[in-house]
Amino acid sequence: MSGGLYRSANATPDGAIPPTDEATFISAEPLNQPGAEAVAPPPEVIAETSAAANSAVMAVGSLISRGTGFLRTLALTAALGGAAVGDAYTTAQIFPGMVYEFLLGGILTSVLIPVLVRRRKTDDDQGQAYAQRLLTLAVIALAIAAVLAVAIAPVLTWLYASDQQTGDYRNLVNALSRLMLPMIFFTGLSALVSAVLNTRGHFAAPMWAPILNNLVVIATAGLYIAIFGAKIIEPEEMTLGRVLLIGGGTLLGVAVQAAGLLPALRKVGFRWRWRFDFGLLGLRELGRLGVWMFCYVAVSQIGLIVVFNLLSRASGSKAAGPLIYNNVFLVLMMAHGIIAVSIITALMPRMSAAAADGRYADLAADLSRGTRTVTAVLAPIGVCYAVLATPIAFALFKHGAFTEQNARDTVPVLAVAAIALVPFAISQLFTFAFYALPDTRTPALVNIPVVALRVAVQIGLFSAFAASFAAAGMMLGNAVSYLAATVISAWLLRGRVGRIGLGGIVRTFAKVAVAAAGATVVGLLVVKLLPGDDAPTLFQSVVQAVIGGAVIVLTYLGLAMVLRIGEITEVVGMVRRRLGR
Repeated sequence: MSGGLYRSANATPDGAIPPTDEATFISAEPLNQPGAEAVAPPPEVIAETSAAANSAVMAVGSLISRGTGFLRTLALTAALGGAAVGDAYTTAQIFPGMVYEFLLGGILTSVLIPVLVRRRKTDDDQGQAYAQRLLTLAVIALAIAAVLAVAIAPVLTWLYASDQQTGDYRNLVNALSRLMLPMIFFTGLSALVSAVLNTRGHFAAPMWAPILNNLVVIATAGLYIAIFGAKIIEPEEMTLGRVLLIGGGTLLGVAVQAAGLLPALRKVGFRWRWRFDFGLLGLRELGRLGVWMFCYVAVSQIGLIVVFNLLSRASGSKAAGPLIYNNVFLVLMMAHGIIAVSIITALMPRMSAAAADGRYADLAADLSRGTRTVTAVLAPIGVCYAVLATPIAFALFKHGAFTEQNARDTVPVLAVAAIALVPFAISQLFTFAFYALPDTRTPALVNIPVVALRVAVQIGLFSAFAASFAAAGMMLGNAVSYLAATVISAWLLRGRVGRIGLGGIVRTFAKVAVAAAGATVVGLLVVKLLPGDDAPTLFQSVVQAVIGGAVIVLTYLGLAMVLRIGEITEVVGMVRRRLGR
């Protein structure tokens, strides 16, 4: 139920895809955006190979994928800047993800992967014929969808790009989207092949293939800078060569990612064969199972259209637009992906097993524990984002065509995003608790009022304040909707699994708030004493971010120990024991 522009692995642009009991790990994420989330493979899949080896491959691959993915974002930001051209590229790049989500995204993980796992167990050929039929149908459908999407690119531009933008801006979005919309085909192919590989116990290729994508796009951005320079230009100055290079390079990255997965199919004994007997797929049953996830995605896309229109209007007024908003959201997702997803991934098998056995008290206990842990661990990161918004924005993004003013415009967006971090993570945890039951219907229904509230808040803030606050207002709308999603989900879960330890959660929240407040005050004082004003140099911003971040985290840890925040004291104690060996 997020408000992000891009899909994170196994998550829709505005929410998470359910890792059902039989769900498996997919790393070949559509569009390969940083902050990718991964669902842990189930025991029955892991058992086919070495669990330790798979864990090591996934851990190393995830770290490198996140790192190269963020470098990709920085390279594109430096090449295109935070003005109209960068916003046009960001807008055009969302189209393939949007179409993919409608076609396959949520249904892949919530419906198709469990079916593939089940067929592998029950069919005499270990599900090979079924997977061949599925791939055949998907390849045909994805190819047709890509062609149709290219044909209706102007309609997509009309939906997502504000009519207050210039004709040159809309023309640029059209040109870039026509080059990048074929990514739908390669994105879907990557996801399906990854699913086939995962269900056969192969995790290395799906984990590492997205890195190829990142490297291609990084090289494309570098070549763009080398040929055309890193400077702010207007949309009408985007020549055919510029458009072909940046748009074609983005498409090439996804194509290379898909191609990098194909050799692994033969390695696991899967043979590609065209099968057109689609009646044996059980399409009616697949459709019945996927209808709620389709509903979830459709509602989320409505919210996405509103966000893009408002951000495009802000961009037309020379304020922070889609690119800056998306950069900040990716920074937010880095913390969520590294910390919250790890906690959710660890709890998911336990909650799923408890639900399957009818041990709802145990599920509630895990949910309570996860809520307290996510809050306690992410709080200091939120404080860092808020207090160090200026040095982070300048250190990370002020390069090449991304100007000092662009960096200034990023600061309030990041500061507001900080308050969305913990509510987002908790709402995701609660959503996954429904999936553990398993239940995809309730999250889809909850998403309707949540997105409606988000849209209302975002439109209200956009109307009430200047365009300069638009991107920050979108983040504030996200935060409000995440909080609403958490409250609604908690209320509904209480009726399903019983009490989730609200008293303990509130006590932890209160202690975390005190520790976070103390860390905020100390962090502000330290940053004030360090060299650099509201426009620090690169060196000054790095010093502020590093020293300020260290002081904030240490202050938070110290206060957490004094306040006896159990989720923190346990981690600190474990580290001390390990260091004492």
